[in-house]
Amino acid sequence: MVQKYQSPVRVYKHPFELVMAAYERRFPTCHLIPMFVASDVVDEETSEDGATHKIERRCALDVDAPRLLKRIAGVDYVYFIQKNKLNRKERTLHIESHNETFSNRVIIHETCCYSVHPENEDWTCFEQTASLDIKSFFGFESNVEKIAMKQYASSIKKGKEIIEYYLKELEDEGITHVPRWTPSSLSLPLPRPTSLSSPPVLPKLAVTPAVSIPPAADAKDGASPDAKQDASVVQTESLTEILAGTPEDKLDADYIKRYLGDLTPLQESCLIRLRKWLQETHKGKIPKDEHILRFLRARDFNMDKAREILCQSLTWRKQHQVDYLLETWSSPQVLQDYYTGGWHHHDRDGRPLYILRLGQMDTKGLVRALGEESLLRHVLSINEEGLRRCEENTKVFGRPISCWTCLVDLEGLNMRHLWRPGVKALLRIIEVVEANYPETLGRLLILRAPRVFPVLWTLVSPFIDENTRKKFLIYAGNDYQGPGGLVDYIDKEIIPDFLGGECMCEVPEGGLVPKSMYRTAEELENEDVRLWTETIYQSASIFKGAPHELLIEIIDASSVITWDFDVCKGDVVFNIYHSKRAPQAPRKDPLGAHGITSPGGNNVQLIDKSWTLGQDYSMVESPLTCKEGESVQGSHITRWPGFYILQWKFHNMPACSATNLPRVDDVLATLQVSSHKCKVMYYTEVLGSEDFRTACCDVQSLGSMTSLESSHSGFSQLSAATTSSNQSQSSSMISR
Repeated sequence: MVQKYQSPVRVYKHPFELVMAAYERRFPTCHLIPMFVASDVVDEETSEDGATHKIERRCALDVDAPRLLKRIAGVDYVYFIQKNKLNRKERTLHIESHNETFSNRVIIHETCCYSVHPENEDWTCFEQTASLDIKSFFGFESNVEKIAMKQYASSIKKGKEIIEYYLKELEDEGITHVPRWTPSSLSLPLPRPTSLSSPPVLPKLAVTPAVSIPPAADAKDGASPDAKQDASVVQTESLTEILAGTPEDKLDADYIKRYLGDLTPLQESCLIRLRKWLQETHKGKIPKDEHILRFLRARDFNMDKAREILCQSLTWRKQHQVDYLLETWSSPQVLQDYYTGGWHHHDRDGRPLYILRLGQMDTKGLVRALGEESLLRHVLSINEEGLRRCEENTKVFGRPISCWTCLVDLEGLNMRHLWRPGVKALLRIIEVVEANYPETLGRLLILRAPRVFPVLWTLVSPFIDENTRKKFLIYAGNDYQGPGGLVDYIDKEIIPDFLGGECMCEVPEGGLVPKSMYRTAEELENEDVRLWTETIYQSASIFKGAPHELLIEIIDASSVITWDFDVCKGDVVFNIYHSKRAPQAPRKDPLGAHGITSPGGNNVQLIDKSWTLGQDYSMVESPLTCKEGESVQGSHITRWPGFYILQWKFHNMPACSATNLPRVDDVLATLQVSSHKCKVMYYTEVLGSEDFRTACCDVQSLGSMTSLESSHSGFSQLSAATTSSNQSQSSSMISR
């Protein structure tokens, strides 16, 4: 595979002629480049009017390679041929170089160009490209490639300072101006450094030396401290000044450093090459440089991989008009009132800070009221706003800021948040964000993580990129208040009041979404919403005298049966039974009580009427009466293997204890249940004993945690459900 390098545009705020005088001082050798041993002029030609000057040099380099590799190759030095063409009339210098050593095994080609700045004739631009193609090298192709690229990157990393160093040297000698070429003038000799003695002679070698990539035309490696101190580094204060006159299809090196960050030469090259490819293939608008850089970082600057995921994301953005989301998206009122997230100042690094009080959020209520698509669109608008704030903070703080910090408060998190459709919606949102907003999260602070957090983390973490997971910091209880806590990342003055700080935070406090805002069961069934058209939930009809029953076979004791159901219509009684023998094949009752058909839901009965409770089967949980509109979640740790039956049956209204006449409330409730029919939507899942014990260990490893109990949940503490598998006692967790 051919390795390529493309430099950004480097700008010297000096005239072309003076830069050329500084450039010539690099020859015949340069003490600032220790590996540059010597150079001999092979050929030289000057036009009659002195406008053009061609010179060919043979350069010797002392390659920083392992001694073993040098011995195998039988060489100590590297030879390169460098051809320079100076056009004083057009004010350009074109440089080409290629390797002479092992040219039949390795092909190295480099081109450089000095030219006048397009908008300021007193400034000089420099650009550079190079390629490396290793065909064969005694079986050491991979090693040679790594050595060559490392050598090349180090030689160009501080290439600009070499010219700046010699410009300073010229200035110290009183040379601050070199006249431009004119047709009537003679070619003036370029100033030579007084410190150089006679040109050294190239080493005479018996064997043609080994291979490496040559130094850039204006490169250096290992400049002395004095050189670094004396170098006149260009300081830029504004984007306008940096980009003044720079062609739109090119990037300025100072712009990259100021607005994108410190990149290695090879990273700069990847950014420039991918940007150029997008300009050539994607006609019209292309992403901002910061956005392209994020995709490169997400794939460790692998050009092919970054290009693939970036193109997929661009197609996605175009299809869904994401570029216009901030202008077109208006959050529904229910989100403004109950979505417990918002922007809050910035962290100590200047990154925008987003706060999410997840423990206070009614995720189930939001999904039931809005649907998955609206929640996803809202999260995308948050990410788009984050990108905008990063750009603003980059200008405000004067340094590149490409990501934000997220603070997640989990106080109040409980099993209610593990509602299956909500988790599914969360996973889809994570998948979309990971694919289209890579490297936008700088740090994630998770505070007051309760015991249930490891369960959620086990579900979510596989969908999060490994590099992203490394940015997570998790605090249990009040640990965030001590050393290494929030104050290390957020200024004390802006810590929110609900976390013990003094700063008022405008993030909504959340609470339960009123059920009046929920979509009805019919709307959810008929609406073309992904969450419900691809639902994992089943619906069932329950009639008076015809319960709906579900069979679950348990092989290993201490497994966990979980359930989640909504009572869409009527009141039901929920029971759990155990039997050592399997019931007969399920029989479906096509007719409900009183001969009424059962549309829009199934009805299965398993318990044979001949079975006797206490002999053929037993009750393992107390009956639970569930009212219309309630959402019920819970779990049961199985004590024995065998067959478990979940049952939903019609709730008969009890008669008044003092009289045989029914109560008024009972009569009204009975009238509301049309045709003595109830309806539920349910989902069940079995967790294996091994998985459950692993989750328990994860829970215990978090140390001091808050209780699962909250003001709106009837769950017992998870510790009551995570007893050892050796215990015979089972426990359940049920929430309304």
